[in-house]
Amino acid sequence: MEALVASAVGVLTAAGIYLLLRGRTFPVVLGLALLSYATNIFLFAIGRLKINQAPILSDTALGYTDPLPQALVLTAIVISFAMTAVIVVMSLRSYLESGSDHVDGAQQNKEEA
Repeated sequence: MEALVASAVGVLTAAGIYLLLRGRTFPVVLGLALLSYATNIFLFAIGRLKINQAPILSDTALGYTDPLPQALVLTAIVISFAMTAVIVVMSLRSYLESGSDHVDGAQQNKEEA
């Protein structure tokens, strides 16, 4: 199970970094989303996944699940949603100002190539 979660985090991170290095704004936004998903899975996995365990330690509980990674994931979801909204607004503003969706602002015309 650990190898599956680790490989999922690795694949999401690699795909996110690949998309971040693209020249247009939409793949950059998708790359940031994939990186935030990879971070959420990583934060959730560090809490040692346990099924049917209580999140609070008590005298009657046989075991418990650490609630801190769950709180960190909820916080990361809120932050990544806000960050994605800001990046989308910035990319739309850049497109409206420059008329191009290239990250560096340079538009490649087919006539020039």
